[in-house]
Amino acid sequence: MRQFGSVVAPTRSDLDLRDERAIRAFVRKTKPDWIVNPAAYTAVDKAESEPDLAYAINAEAPRAMGESAAELGIPVIHFSTDYVFYGAGTVPWRESDEPEPLGAYGASKLAGERALASSGAAHLIFRTSWVYSSRGKNFLLTILRLAQEREELRIVDDQYGAPTWSRDLARLIVQVMDRVSVRAAAADTSLQQSVRAVQGIYNAADSGVTTWFGFAREFLGLFAEARPDAKLARLVPIPSSQYPTAAKRPANSRLDCSRLREVFGFTMPTWQESLAAVMGEVLRGQAAAFTT
Repeated sequence: MRQFGSVVAPTRSDLDLRDERAIRAFVRKTKPDWIVNPAAYTAVDKAESEPDLAYAINAEAPRAMGESAAELGIPVIHFSTDYVFYGAGTVPWRESDEPEPLGAYGASKLAGERALASSGAAHLIFRTSWVYSSRGKNFLLTILRLAQEREELRIVDDQYGAPTWSRDLARLIVQVMDRVSVRAAAADTSLQQSVRAVQGIYNAADSGVTTWFGFAREFLGLFAEARPDAKLARLVPIPSSQYPTAAKRPANSRLDCSRLREVFGFTMPTWQESLAAVMGEVLRGQAAAFTT
C-alpha cells in the first residue's frame, strides 16, 4: 500500500467553516494532494431552529472547498448522510434513489453534495449512517453513561440502520486513496483525472441492520459481560411516537453498499464486529482513567 505524507488537520480555532474566505485561503496556503472533509453540523434537532448555520457548514463550506480544489486540481473526499432520504419502506437505499430529506439537517447535507458536485472539483461523496467511536460525543457513549446513572432507559426500536465505526470509514478512505493513486500511476495520469473516472456518490456503512434499541442492547450486553459487577439500566424498546424530537428521523436508514465493493473492492465489516472492537477501546480507556 502506498505511504501517504503528512496530514494537516485544522481544528475549529484553526479554520472556521462558516468563513468561506478562510476556507479558500487555507486551501491555497496548504495546497494538499487531497482534501478530505468529514466535518459537519450534526445537531439534527437544533438544525430546525438554526438552518442558516447548518447550511453554512454543510453546504456552503463544501462549495468553497470544491471551488478552491477545482482551481488547483485537488480531488475532494466528502462525507454525507443517510438523512438525505425520507426513510420509507424496508429496502436499502441505493445511490441512484431520489433524495427527499425530512428535516433541515438532511436538506443541508444534500445541498452540500450538490454544491460539491457542481463546483468543478474531482470528488467522491460517501453517504454513511449512525457514526460512532470510543471518544467524543455520540449515541454509544451517551447510552453507556446513562445506563450507569439510571434504572431504566427507553430507546427507539422502529428506526432501522447500521451503526458505523468511524475507524472503518478511515480505513475505507485510506484504501480508496491508495486505489486511485495506483491507478493514476499506472495510467501516467493525475490524481484528479483518476478520481474523475470513478467520481460520484457511494454508500458506506457497516454491514447488517439493527435499531437504536438493538444497538444499545448489544453494546450494553458486551459491557455487562466484561464488567459483571456493573449495575446497568433496564432497556425498554419504544416506538418513535413516544420519543418526539424537533426533527423527524427516517425510519429506514438501510444503505446498499454494493457499488463500494464493485468499484473499490472494499467491504465494510459487520456492525457487530466493529462494536466488539470499540468495546475493547472503551474498556481500556476506563482502565487507564482509573489508574491515572
